[in-house]
Amino acid sequence: MREAETDPKNLIQFMLAEGEWAFLPHATARGFYMLKWLMLMGALASTASAATLTVVTHDSFDLDKALVAKFEREHDAKVRFVKAGDAGAMLSRLILTKNAPIGDVVFGLDNSLLPRAREAGILEPYKSSALANVPAKLHLDPSGLLTTVDYGYVALNYDKAWFEKKKLPLPKTLEDLATARYENLVVVQNPATSSPGLAFLLATVRHFGEDRALKWWSDMRAGGMKITRGWNDAYYTDFTRNGGKYPIVLSYASSPAAEVFYATKKLGDSPTANLLLPGSSFLQLEGVGVLKGTAHRELARAFVDFLLSPAVQADIPTRMWVYPARSGLKLADVYRFAQEPRDATSNVNGAASLVDRFTRTVMRAGR
Repeated sequence: MREAETDPKNLIQFMLAEGEWAFLPHATARGFYMLKWLMLMGALASTASAATLTVVTHDSFDLDKALVAKFEREHDAKVRFVKAGDAGAMLSRLILTKNAPIGDVVFGLDNSLLPRAREAGILEPYKSSALANVPAKLHLDPSGLLTTVDYGYVALNYDKAWFEKKKLPLPKTLEDLATARYENLVVVQNPATSSPGLAFLLATVRHFGEDRALKWWSDMRAGGMKITRGWNDAYYTDFTRNGGKYPIVLSYASSPAAEVFYATKKLGDSPTANLLLPGSSFLQLEGVGVLKGTAHRELARAFVDFLLSPAVQADIPTRMWVYPARSGLKLADVYRFAQEPRDATSNVNGAASLVDRFTRTVMRAGR
């Protein structure tokens, strides 16, 4: 260095790293700070250029974070998940906000909710090439408004220990369940806010016919059947297995397998079982769709494809406790505790008007 540059009056002290200091001439220090500033601006520009994809889901959505991170890296994007309640409540929110969409993609609408979503015009079509790996019988919509990601069976579950302790025989029919013997024992979800609740309502309509089904629901409610807003409340708060008062809960035919999987000690059998009464089960097809008005159409479509990829499909069964839509995947051994009801219906005719009538005749009765 020249003598003037080594004069302490012409030097600037700065920190190289924690505990390490150095002195540089003014000119060199200015260059150093300019370099740091350019690096910072470059990092900020890179962050700003990465698109953020907002995915609206129901509360039970779960996916391996490592898989999401891989999608983000491959598409130079960030994924933000917005949990919007149970599926029925989520759909209502999407309809209310359709003129100012709260997301780019929605996951968790099913065959029972698709007619209402179609009528509201909240989805735009996308036919994923990945559907070639999904059996045709599981396809949700030929126009591509909703792409099937998984399927499951909505069914009644019961607490084995509770029934054994009470020495109460299990009901054999839905008609049995409505008798005084089983008063105050059942908790289900509201069809207006919950997709399992709507699925169960549709199953009972298929079994009884609409008028008799609504009468059955009214009788059950008068006999102490609790109707909750969503599945989480019913299963994790009101079901006796989790400290509640109701030993029969509306859930899924795969829930007994989940009980074994999450048990703190190894179990040889599930503490819960399915109560597959005739006319009580529903085949639920759950899907993903691109929300109309998205600013990230191509990225949203890529996310639809991503949910049908082999890695994601293999991750679904022991996270959300439903079956992968993609064919040819092996299920975990714990699925031997699950069942696939033979008489499950998937008929969704008149679902939207049925919910309105249910609300008037069952939920508002006696008010």
